[in-house]
Amino acid sequence: MEQNLEGLVIPKHVALILDGNGRWAKKRGLPRTMGHKEGCVTVEKTVEIAARMGIEYLTVYGFSTENWKRSAEEVGALMQLFRYYMVRLLKIASANNVRVRMIGDRSRFDQDIIDGINRLERETRDNTGLTFVIAVNYGGRDEITRAVRRLAADCAEGKQKAEDITEELLASYLDTAGMPDPDLLIRTSGEIRLSNYLLWQLAYTEIYVTDCLWPDFDKEELTRAIVAYNRRDRRFGGVK
Repeated sequence: MEQNLEGLVIPKHVALILDGNGRWAKKRGLPRTMGHKEGCVTVEKTVEIAARMGIEYLTVYGFSTENWKRSAEEVGALMQLFRYYMVRLLKIASANNVRVRMIGDRSRFDQDIIDGINRLERETRDNTGLTFVIAVNYGGRDEITRAVRRLAADCAEGKQKAEDITEELLASYLDTAGMPDPDLLIRTSGEIRLSNYLLWQLAYTEIYVTDCLWPDFDKEELTRAIVAYNRRDRRFGGVK
């Protein structure tokens, strides 16, 4: 039975940890790469569903700084899938007025992937609908380290003063500069950890965990998460 969103507060920014692709494939006797491919299909559907629901920002954990530790075969397959997916994503973004933004350290990727990322951002930057953010070669600690490094360099050059550093100033050096922090984090496959994801930005985010494996995630699962979000009392450390 599909739940109704009428009268509910729709979170402005939803972050997703897409977990369970490998397990989904294993359950069906398929190679892990098939799970990742099916996971991309689910991402496409979720972008369209989120846009129709009125979610303004959707951020997904596509490839972490730790994922390089996987087998060369799996990493290579993921890179090929990413190349294919970027072409599809450009069409999907154009059809749905979606703006695409990538966060993470893209410098480690092959040049054609870097060029593809740059093209995606460039050709969708004037779209006015949902902002779809993909974290690629991303790690929360790495992001903060890179931000502090840039801020320290600006202080050394006299562009900033150490005594003027605030949370807001440091946040402006993060990959997510200009974006609101997530209101809701959804993690699939039942794992209960942050996995080095958006460590700064998730300080007061509501967390929802589902046992659903990512390739099986659908509108009903997203609706359940939003219903649960509406039951939370968000006090941001204060008392009401």
